[in-house]
Amino acid sequence: MLRLEARIPADAHTLHGELIIPAGATGIVLFAHGSGSSRLSPRNLLVAEIIRATGIGTLLFDLLTPEEEARDASTAELRFDIAFLAERLVAASDWTQDHAPDMRLGYFGASTGAAAALVAAAETGERVGAIVSRGGRPDLAREWLARVRAPTLLIVGSLDHDVIRLNQEAYQELECEKQFTMIPGASHLFEEPGTLDQVARLAAEWFQRHLGKASAEALADERRAHRLAHPPS
Repeated sequence: MLRLEARIPADAHTLHGELIIPAGATGIVLFAHGSGSSRLSPRNLLVAEIIRATGIGTLLFDLLTPEEEARDASTAELRFDIAFLAERLVAASDWTQDHAPDMRLGYFGASTGAAAALVAAAETGERVGAIVSRGGRPDLAREWLARVRAPTLLIVGSLDHDVIRLNQEAYQELECEKQFTMIPGASHLFEEPGTLDQVARLAAEWFQRHLGKASAEALADERRAHRLAHPPS
């Protein structure tokens, strides 16, 4: 297993995180945390551990610098700036592919981080192979939803009534492969016993299906067939 401290250039700043890649991995999931959280989120750490157990790598990183976090805590000016957060996620994606160029990427987003993941996926296209949203706000990415091509799983808690409605509306606007799943007895943060474990299992299965070895081999075959059908002139 490879562990690498991440120092991600983003504009004039450096974002910090940790990249962990299990042996034989074919994909890496980047985590986009919600407002007021960080790469050290206990919920995301648990989900990341279960994803790695299936042979998929993870990158947990801070979307904001410490100075930006302090400013946002008093002004709330960045937590809903989805375009800005998406740019940070794209910068992390660039860094990841510089260090692991053969890996397909996936995004796991929570709350506003899920909106950033959808926007970043719409902007970057084919290199993002799968998205999972946990208690996300896809409504904040509404104008980008129809452009998302990565298979997308929306997970919400059955007690998170407002977010359920927002996710159901966004689900109708997505034109990619998609799935909407509700966790019984779960609130917004999935703090109820066993509910976060269900999120982690569903996310791991989704990423394994779309970023795992079988998916990578199928994609390679598809690209090989395309090259044979369209040889360079």
